[in-house]
Order: sequence, then structure tokens, then C-alpha cells
Amino acid sequence: MDLNLDRTASMPLVQQLVDNLHHWIGAQRLRPGSRLPSIRQLAKAQGVSQSCVIEAYDRLVALGALEARHGVGFFVAEQKASPPTLDDAPWDDGVDSRWRQFSDAHAELLKLGCGWLPASWRQADEIAQAIRQVSRGPEQDLFSYGPPLGLASLRLQIRKRLGLLDIQAQPEQILTTQGASHALDLLVRTLLKPGDKVLVESPGYYNLYNLLRLHGVQMLVVPRTVQGPDLAVLEGLLREHAPSFFFINSMYQNPTGTSLAPKVAQRLLELAREHDLRIVEDDIYADFQQGSTTRLATLDNHQRVIYLASFSKTLSSSLRVGYLLADAPLIARLAEVKMVTGIGASRFAEQVVAQLLSSGVYRKSVQRLRVRLAQHMASALQLLEASGWEVFVEPYGGMFVWARCPGRDFAALHRLALEAGVLLSPGSAFNPDGSASDWLRINVAYAQDLRAQQFFRASRDPL
Repeated sequence: MDLNLDRTASMPLVQQLVDNLHHWIGAQRLRPGSRLPSIRQLAKAQGVSQSCVIEAYDRLVALGALEARHGVGFFVAEQKASPPTLDDAPWDDGVDSRWRQFSDAHAELLKLGCGWLPASWRQADEIAQAIRQVSRGPEQDLFSYGPPLGLASLRLQIRKRLGLLDIQAQPEQILTTQGASHALDLLVRTLLKPGDKVLVESPGYYNLYNLLRLHGVQMLVVPRTVQGPDLAVLEGLLREHAPSFFFINSMYQNPTGTSLAPKVAQRLLELAREHDLRIVEDDIYADFQQGSTTRLATLDNHQRVIYLASFSKTLSSSLRVGYLLADAPLIARLAEVKMVTGIGASRFAEQVVAQLLSSGVYRKSVQRLRVRLAQHMASALQLLEASGWEVFVEPYGGMFVWARCPGRDFAALHRLALEAGVLLSPGSAFNPDGSASDWLRINVAYAQDLRAQQFFRASRDPL
């Protein structure tokens, strides 16, 4: 059994072992019930620890590729019906149910277009230390509900961080949430009703589209350009429809990686004042910032802009902690809805984040992430150029590149990706109407994986 483990790769050995074993089982066409080498045998043959093999086998059991028989060993499992393919799949509602089913069935694939950082990049030891410290603290942090506006110590730290961004805020203007999606949900529940018209970017955040559909809100589409929203289209929609809100990513926009140009930001605020428009600025990638940037909340001072952000992208998706910044009367209304719909947020999670912020651990962690992402961004752009891909823009920060391979549609790229062990995120998912797109979101944190490189090499081969 030759598994070709690469000890210089960024991918953990456990995941390499899982991927290689899964491929080897298929290549050898092992029948269900075939026994795999013992933990001791495989560890010795591959030069890895037994704990590494145990974890790999456990993951394969969880994936349904193996079954464990107590006291006997690990065996190839009976394969269930084949998962759906994506040929001619209908992309009529963003990330539709078929895509979710397909993604779940291929959990072992490299998710090149995902929206999160690799687990190996996270500060697991520091987070664990903060959790231990909170666990040894007052019992109310373990067992009590959080206050309506959120934990005071966390809001103090958030206020300090906003000050570093030249965004001035008073404590009564800050509301903590269970991540950015929760913040958006509170805003939609509180400020919109079925039939209302709002402006959204395209391409943009598919979960926002789903949330607005859920509440019966009509979306008016503003194309995202290299410098920000298309102002000509925006102005026309404002005159014709008089929408009440505009939802926007100012910096490192998802999925294009673009950031607002200063002139576009100034004109956008002028239009907001002229047409009585409020802007919801989703700054979820704020802490990935490299160098100076333009934020609407910095220019506006809470007159037209509602600002939101989150720690989930930088710390952990499991620590669902985000926040909203707006005028105090609106924050009070949002706090009421927050308590009615969820009885507050997790006091424990907020205490952990507050501990990480106050100790300086978060600041140091984010600095390392910025450097690492910048390195991977440069490498990804070089790889895309060498493979003949076109990029929408070369981002100066963040983790996304919006790119396409001339001459190949999504179906063709999808097949090449699967052969390399890669799962793509269809560009249609980032269009409000789910229309077809040959653009793809590339997460640069995963582009150096050997499977991604194999996919890009294959994409430049003649058709």
C-alpha cells in the first residue's frame, strides 16, 4: 500500500491519510467486508503514529467508507446509493438542496470555494486556554443568560476595536449577536415587512438572499464592479423604486474580494441622503484588513449606516459572536427582538471572546492571519495566472478571489475538480436569481493544497 504522504505539505497527515485511503480503496476495488491493515501495521508501514491512524480510520467510519468491528478491526463498508451528480443541476435558488446534499456526501473533498479558514490555521491552544479561564470564573458566566445588549466587558472591547477603525461609538449603540447572520436576521425582522424593496449586490452573499426571501422581501439587484456597486444602476433603482435599505460588503467583498473606492463611497452616502436610504454595511472581514481602506461607517457617523461584524471568521465558526452598531433607539428595538426570538446570546461564548480580546491574544492571532493570507493570496494569484485563469480583480487582502477559466463552463470544471478531489462552489449561488455563471469563488487559504494545484493544472489542458 503506497499512500504517498507528503510531510512538507500544509495539509495535516491525518487528512492526507484519510484522502489516500479513500482513493486506495476505490482504486483497488475492494469489496464490502474487505479487511484493512491493523492500526499497528498501517502506522508502521507509513511511518506515522498509531493515534494518527486511529483518527483517520474514525473519520472514514464517519464518512461511511469503513465500518469498525469491535475487537476485530476495520472493514470496507457496504456502499449506499450513489450521491447525486451536478450535471444539468438547476441553480434556481442559490445554493439549492441538491448542492447541499452533494456537498454533504463528499465531505472528504477539498472545498476550494468555502467561506472559512482551515482549522489548522486557528489558535486552538489559545481558545482552549480562554475557555479554561472562563470556566474557572464566576458561575454566572457558565449558567446565566446574557444581558439584552450583550456582555458589558465584550462591548467595551468592541468599542475599543471600533475606535481603531475611526468608528466612534457609545456603549448604548452596540448590540452583540450570535454572528453576522444573526445580526442580519434581527435587522430584517425589525425593519422590513413582506413586499418591501431593498437593494442587494450581485454577486453577493447567498445566505442574505435566502433570508430576504424567507421574509418576503423583494430584492433589487445592483451589480458589483471593481470599485464597488454600480452607481448608475443604483441611482436608477433609487429613482424608480425608492427602496428603503441597501445591504453591502464594503471591504473584501464576498465573493469578489473587491473593496470600496473612496469616490464611490462618498457618492453612495450622498445618494443615501438624497433618497432617504439606509445602508447595512456588513464588515465581516474587517480584521483581515491590510493597510488603509474605506468604510461607510467611518464616513457617516451612524446617520445612514448600520454597521455589523463578527469574530466567527477569525476565531472559530463555533464561537458565534458578532455585533451591530447603530443609533441608540434602533439598538434598543433590536435588543427587544433579540430577547423575544432567542432570549439573548451565549454569555459563555461572549465571555471567551472578551477574554481573548482583553488578553491581546486576538490581536496577535489576527496579525498572523493577515500575513499568512497575504502570502497565500500572492501564491494563488500566481497559480491562477499560470493556469490561464482570468480574475475579476487582484484583491489586496481578504481570502477570496473571483475567477474564471476561459473556455470552460461550470459543469466541465466541476468534473475536473472531482477527479482531483476538489469541490467547487458554483458561481450561480452568488447571484440572487441563481442564474448561471462561469465565475467561481476561490478561497486562497486552500489553493496551495496539492489537490487544488492538480485541478488548476488539469484546467489548462486542451479541451
